[in-house]
Amino acid sequence: MAKTKTSTVFFCNSCGYESSKWMGQCPSCKEWNTFVEGMAVSKSPHGGGYGAPADRLRRAAPTVLSEVTVKAEDRLVTGIGELDRVLGGGIVQGSLTLVGGDPGIGKSTLLLQVCRNLANQGRRVLYISGEESLVQIKMRADRIGQFSDNMLLLCETNLAEIAEVIRSCGPEAVVIDSIQTMYNENVSAAPGSVSQVRESTGILLQLAKGLGISVFIVGHVTKEGTVAGPRVLEHMVDAVLYFEGDGHASYRILRGVKNRFGSTNEIGVFEMRETGLVEVPNASEYMLNGRPENASGSVVVATCEGTRPLLIEIQALVCHSNFGLPRRQTTGTDFNRVNLLMAVLEKRSGVQLASCDAYVNITGGLKVLEPGIDLGIVIAILSSFQNRVLSPKLVAFGEVGLSGEVRGVSMAKQRVAEAEKLGFEICFLPAVCVEECGRPRGMKIIGVKTVQDMIDRLFCAR
Repeated sequence: MAKTKTSTVFFCNSCGYESSKWMGQCPSCKEWNTFVEGMAVSKSPHGGGYGAPADRLRRAAPTVLSEVTVKAEDRLVTGIGELDRVLGGGIVQGSLTLVGGDPGIGKSTLLLQVCRNLANQGRRVLYISGEESLVQIKMRADRIGQFSDNMLLLCETNLAEIAEVIRSCGPEAVVIDSIQTMYNENVSAAPGSVSQVRESTGILLQLAKGLGISVFIVGHVTKEGTVAGPRVLEHMVDAVLYFEGDGHASYRILRGVKNRFGSTNEIGVFEMRETGLVEVPNASEYMLNGRPENASGSVVVATCEGTRPLLIEIQALVCHSNFGLPRRQTTGTDFNRVNLLMAVLEKRSGVQLASCDAYVNITGGLKVLEPGIDLGIVIAILSSFQNRVLSPKLVAFGEVGLSGEVRGVSMAKQRVAEAEKLGFEICFLPAVCVEECGRPRGMKIIGVKTVQDMIDRLFCAR
């Protein structure tokens, strides 16, 4: 049996950097106070684990690039269109996918629905839970629907036992819920620690690649919204999916942060119901439900998430401050970006906002950081400041620079087409994007070069 040596090391929680002693600042990611103590595992090169024998390493040889053949990826269709879209067309066999999100947002429910669809297609699926009992999983499964006999359940946290079960059952897909509950006997650290998470993910990665099994692992998130444990966990897996959305809202956003087999920053929209997560094919129409009528400070903006155009509502409330220091608050977008846009309005257009409180909100709890919504934020702020109601058929997009110029954005034609499909009649966009968009039917295209140009056309027109 292989000899295993353990020693105490320190890991950076942010990037996974390893050091023999504690340091205040990580030399790799430059973050402060992120080092935690853990146990390092060093194994004999002739032993087991997931290291290769020395004679096998000596036989390794490089391959000429031109001799490598590329074949089409064999993907498993999950039967959930929004998930397949985020994954790039389905599950790639032998891939390792990390699913993160707040507690109760729907991670386990979605993966159980995926297991149900794959099992009903005749594929053997293994669901491994370290947090719930078989009865608890069965209760959730009864709400989702009927499962075939290809669906297997296992409640275990020991990775050695889990690896043996996977090799003996030979499933095509495996779900690990969650990675923070798994432990490796060779690591003398508590489950959920940095050392255990790294070692557990490494073993699952070898199982996925070696046996050609598609593995999904569920990861808890911290208060900052990132997966608990070192960031190196995200570098080890093939795809990272994050669940977003307000826990009090009915819809959920599944965002692809990393994908080695498809586009990144792709999103899928789901609605949480009693029977599980249901796809929302027309996300723009769903996001705009319940818009206020005859209210100032409200404007619709065309943004893009991955390859999908999406219409969202931006609300602004601007009022004179009763205190010496005006208050600024944002929800769903960057606070500093809103302050920058208000400074541009004051400097380039003479709008006196220095003594005003300002509140900007992306409705529905959606988080949007794309600069293409800048023009919409500016219009919403001016609409509230002047207490002027805008046309409900107006949509806008464009990036605003420090000189007050309105710069072009990507996928302008797709944004206009999405707005036209939902019945919008007026579109304010960067002047450089007018030629790309053409002349859509039933919509008036207004290209603006600067913020002042937009104000003259929208707020000063009779």
